[in-house]
Amino acid sequence: MPVIQHPASGSLRSIPQQHAFPVVCNIGPSFHGRRHMHRIRVLAAIASCVTFGLCAEEGLRMYIGTYTGKQSKGIYVCDFDPATGKLGEVQLAVETPNPTFLALHPNGKYLYSANEIGKFEGRDTGCISAFAIDPATGLLKLLNAQPSMGRGPCHVAVAPNGKHLVGANYGEGSICAIPIGEDGSLDVPTAGIRHSGAPGPNKGRQEKPHAHSTNFDPSGRFVFAADLGLDRIFIYDLDASRGTLAPHTPPAVAAAPGAGPRHLCFHPNSRFAFVVNELNNTVTAYRFDAEKGTLTEVQSIGTLPAGFAAKNTTAEVLVHPSGRFLYASNRGHDSIAIFKLDAETGKLTAAGHQASGGKTPRNFNLTPDGRWLIAANQDSDNVCVFRVDETTGALAPTEHSRSIEKPVRVLFAAHPG
Repeated sequence: MPVIQHPASGSLRSIPQQHAFPVVCNIGPSFHGRRHMHRIRVLAAIASCVTFGLCAEEGLRMYIGTYTGKQSKGIYVCDFDPATGKLGEVQLAVETPNPTFLALHPNGKYLYSANEIGKFEGRDTGCISAFAIDPATGLLKLLNAQPSMGRGPCHVAVAPNGKHLVGANYGEGSICAIPIGEDGSLDVPTAGIRHSGAPGPNKGRQEKPHAHSTNFDPSGRFVFAADLGLDRIFIYDLDASRGTLAPHTPPAVAAAPGAGPRHLCFHPNSRFAFVVNELNNTVTAYRFDAEKGTLTEVQSIGTLPAGFAAKNTTAEVLVHPSGRFLYASNRGHDSIAIFKLDAETGKLTAAGHQASGGKTPRNFNLTPDGRWLIAANQDSDNVCVFRVDETTGALAPTEHSRSIEKPVRVLFAAHPG
């Protein structure tokens, strides 16, 4: 069973039922004040530019995570031309089992994967793998791997300072925290928490906890874990010195019954967060208090066009770098839902849909300059490039696509060449 580090003794123990909605963690005074939060936002924007290279003339590499099988063997890479949207030839970057979600270190030198497996080194757990990126070729070299503290890890995120990593285990309904070394490798896990509580009303999908994602807030002080099975977004305080997690106060935000919160993203202005709800096909906007670490619901809006009654589940959600548009993927309708976003209120307005170019768009990503969106269609074995209209947010299909078995994650990194 996943565990949480006991702050008093330093030993590892199972988190008790009564602490599923746990304790207060004091916030140091250095974090307070509007000036400090403004500085965080500015530094985050600068870091994004440095990491990804927002200049349109600079090339990008695109990494693709997959479910491995007959043809797919791991993580793939290809060049991406941000001037034309053209994709280079796809090649295997590294062989590794079921790397279904990928995250990049802020310095752009290391990549991390959630390996969605049930056994690792003889234990009933998946693993998180660390890789070094070869700057000349883009190929990946395994540094090491650590247990994810639960079965079926499906999401991973790196702290803004590059010193911590968090992951979500769908199969176990748990999350983990792992320190990152100076060389990009992973230290032993410092926290593991299994969620508990009353499950949602969907008996087929919400029979138990299902942690589906973990995200740091822009400052790196708080961790948000969306649990599809419990209809909760759990909030944790990160102890930056020890790498441990403590339940925040309040410990969670409730989603609508049966919503099934899946993924979360923040607005570039750090004032709002958005959650895509897999089971009821909605996106919920929250006002984020960056000093208190709290979420307050603003609005929920559907992702499907009127009259669509066939089976559908949502998957990914992202805000455009400009902060003026939001996108969410529909699996069943097989589309990207487009929303206009009011950066002052956080409210969304439906602005149409674009067919994803395949079947089951589990993941998509935007280039750092916001000019292109790439959809990974899991069940049609292809990735497709769309041009983003930077005035309206509309997506236009292009001739650029690549075939690859079971693509489920797209991630961009700067191409130093």
